[in-house]
Amino acid sequence: MPTPTPTPTALQLTSSAFAPSQPIPSRYTCEGEDLSPPLTWSGAPVGTQSFALTMDDPDAPRGTFVHWVVYNLPASVTSLPEGIRSDSDLPQGAVHGQNSWGRNSYGGPCPPSGTHRYFFTLYALDRQLALAPGATKEALLQAMTGHILAQAQLMGTYQRRR
Repeated sequence: MPTPTPTPTALQLTSSAFAPSQPIPSRYTCEGEDLSPPLTWSGAPVGTQSFALTMDDPDAPRGTFVHWVVYNLPASVTSLPEGIRSDSDLPQGAVHGQNSWGRNSYGGPCPPSGTHRYFFTLYALDRQLALAPGATKEALLQAMTGHILAQAQLMGTYQRRR
């Protein structure tokens, strides 16, 4: 009897702070401590050399607002702890890109009105990216073209309390 071939697992992204499609706790927003939430992933495909992560709000009044950009996360890394503030908090070799506030850091949800959706997207890449710290999401997406092995997404929502 032949040995069954294991089924490959798809790349998955989760957070212990909120469930998919559920509200992001205020701790991780402009109304709280503005900490980055803890994230964990699994199921990276064979050949993964690095990961990149973006967080954006497609419901922003003037178009998609980018809250977080991180790239060159080592392939051996499978999580980020709560409260990543600067490149020194990231795993060795990983760097922040520039968010829509013009900062190289996490910026939590802070919608002007209504409930907004926030998409965390993790990309498994077949190489490290030759991007200097502070690259925009657009530059990151361009650099990743042809090098994405898999991607996973986690969406949370937020509405300010006012």
